[in-house]
Amino acid sequence: MRLHVIAVGKRLPPWAEQACTEYARRIRGDCSLQIRPVAASRRSARDTAGRVREEGQALLSAVPGAALVVALDVSGEGWSTEGLARRFDQWRGSRRDVAFLIGGADGLAQQCRDAACHCWSLSALTLPHALARVVAVEQLYRAWSLVHGHPYHH
Repeated sequence: MRLHVIAVGKRLPPWAEQACTEYARRIRGDCSLQIRPVAASRRSARDTAGRVREEGQALLSAVPGAALVVALDVSGEGWSTEGLARRFDQWRGSRRDVAFLIGGADGLAQQCRDAACHCWSLSALTLPHALARVVAVEQLYRAWSLVHGHPYHH
């Protein structure tokens, strides 16, 4: 199974880039994690809704073939670590890739939420995008470690 974290924004601060790279590196064996950034829409005279739709299309275009889609959005369901691990194990059993979509500065497009089989909220708080990406990748690694009996979680 391959996990794809597809996020708006190509440049992360070095600390966030290092953290994401390290957690992705730790996932191995029957699973891998790839971080796939897409370009943010240019902030021009266009309206916010147009930028969000454009970014949403870019996110959806980056989703591999038959991957399950999980939208990360504040309006989504909050999952415990154990709940995420249960879902992770189910996804692993289905042998399908899973794509996690993280929107840009103006949020996640409705078309991304509509395409998703799950909508996951990392927190009721508004997180900076770099931090949201790190938290998502770390939690995916933590779920992997729980499913594989790795001591990281304990």
